[in-house]
Amino acid sequence: MAEITRTRLDEIVARYAGRGREALLPMLWDAQHEAGYIDPETAQSISRTLRVPIAEIYGVIGFYTLFSDEPEGETVIHVCTDPSCGVAGADSVVDELCARLGVRPGETTADGRYTIKRGTCLGLCEHAPAALVCQRGEGEYSHAPVTDIAALLDGQRPARAAVVDGERQVFLAGAVPNHAESLAEYGDYAALRRALLTLTPEQVSAEVEASGLVGRGGAGFPTGMKWRFTRGAAGQPHYAVCNADESEPGTFKDRVLMEHRPHLLLEGLLLAAYAIQARYAFVFVRGEYPEATTIMEAAIREAQSAGLLGERIMGTDFSCSVEVRRGGGAYICGEETALFEAIEGKRGFPRIKPPYPTTHGLFNRPTSINNVETLCAVPAIIRNGAGWFRQWGTEKSTGTKLVSVSGHVRRPGVYEIPFGLTLRELLEGHCAGFVGEPQAVLMGGAAGTFLRADEIDVPLTYEALQAAGTTLGSGAVMVFNSEVDLRDVLRRLGHFFAHESCGKCFPCQLGTQRQMEILDRLEQPLPGDVERLRDVGLTMTEASLCGLGQTAAMAVLSALRKWPALFGEEA
Repeated sequence: MAEITRTRLDEIVARYAGRGREALLPMLWDAQHEAGYIDPETAQSISRTLRVPIAEIYGVIGFYTLFSDEPEGETVIHVCTDPSCGVAGADSVVDELCARLGVRPGETTADGRYTIKRGTCLGLCEHAPAALVCQRGEGEYSHAPVTDIAALLDGQRPARAAVVDGERQVFLAGAVPNHAESLAEYGDYAALRRALLTLTPEQVSAEVEASGLVGRGGAGFPTGMKWRFTRGAAGQPHYAVCNADESEPGTFKDRVLMEHRPHLLLEGLLLAAYAIQARYAFVFVRGEYPEATTIMEAAIREAQSAGLLGERIMGTDFSCSVEVRRGGGAYICGEETALFEAIEGKRGFPRIKPPYPTTHGLFNRPTSINNVETLCAVPAIIRNGAGWFRQWGTEKSTGTKLVSVSGHVRRPGVYEIPFGLTLRELLEGHCAGFVGEPQAVLMGGAAGTFLRADEIDVPLTYEALQAAGTTLGSGAVMVFNSEVDLRDVLRRLGHFFAHESCGKCFPCQLGTQRQMEILDRLEQPLPGDVERLRDVGLTMTEASLCGLGQTAAMAVLSALRKWPALFGEEA
């Protein structure tokens, strides 16, 4: 081990002295940044410092895809090959990179400079094809779109101006491409000030409940009700957690919010913490979002310097600290209990429910967990009132909604729309129309369902989409034109779920593998494959422990219903 690395390791160990297992992921990230991998001596030092058995250290390293216990290149390039990037030519990017460097995917060049990997969704679907570049000693950054292989290998960082458009009333007001809103530009947390000085915690949650705001990550549970349940739960301390592990292929709205409006998220999180009387809050950001992580950490420092978080906020009796935790690359950590396990320094296995997080969440204490978009709706509701929020949408789908549109449209991006706008109006109006002849729209991301081109006049509300047999989910809208072989899209989805299954429950662990194998041979299916796909899909849906397995077959089963010819069946 080089002397500078030994010195840095000693500094890392000193930084975490006295901490427990909950510091494992941050400590692993510090070590990974320094050497590019976690070597045996470093793992032993981490084990001794945090008092965690060495076997469990390696269990965590092996669980998260962005950590490695084997040497890799000075620069590791993860190229996304999931559907949006796949139809945009990601496979050709991998092939050209490997041809130039004389390696195969997963291999390191002889000079130790580069390792090329196929990866899962990076949340950059509107800039497809995309790559995540990890440089030893320098951290990570996104490279998208990958249109210049030489620039990618030279370490050039292209600008990626996000398209943010639509109503821009609740979430995107003030959002400027390539710019993170500063505290001076955002304001002095007027909603939090009003809550702390004039409202009780019960009144805050009641206002949010009256607004009809439901979870915007896909589950749709009433937000104010969740806060009420958490606040009333016995046991201290209470925790407020922001789920920013946005890993659903096709979804990138939360990334845009963090990169453009970090203080909106912080104010919403602090309002949630006040409503449930939590002194501690966490923002768990997916590992593939290095820029968002940096921006959120900077915003926390800004807010703390201004007295907007920390001890006795705004001179009141309310105190709350906020900490960013970065994931290690695991789709399963979008499931709330798996996310708690990750914060606690464990592999991201989902827990059996009940008990629910409102009574037994993070560190087994009452916890309210909300996703980024949900929390970002709260400041405007507290400033303007529940009635103001309800001016948009319908009785059951209130307010505005962020949708992430990718694929074959002329203007992919994040759009703030009122509930009730039709899918056709979104795609032909806001997104400026289709590229080519539309064939299919995958609603809700990898865990969603398909609509045919003749079904896009459906209103974008929870109730209308449910009646149409589809879902809004997290707001992902992936458009595929007639030149796309939908069997290729299904194969990519099958590989995604097989890779991301955590393995805790057999229906998902085995089901995603069998589903992938059948999808891989769609051109030459075996007798009975269609029945096998249905049986495997229904078994996963009914018997899996968490939402990953319960939704892993949704897209495949919907494609079976809508395009039976893809599977060799007659309509």
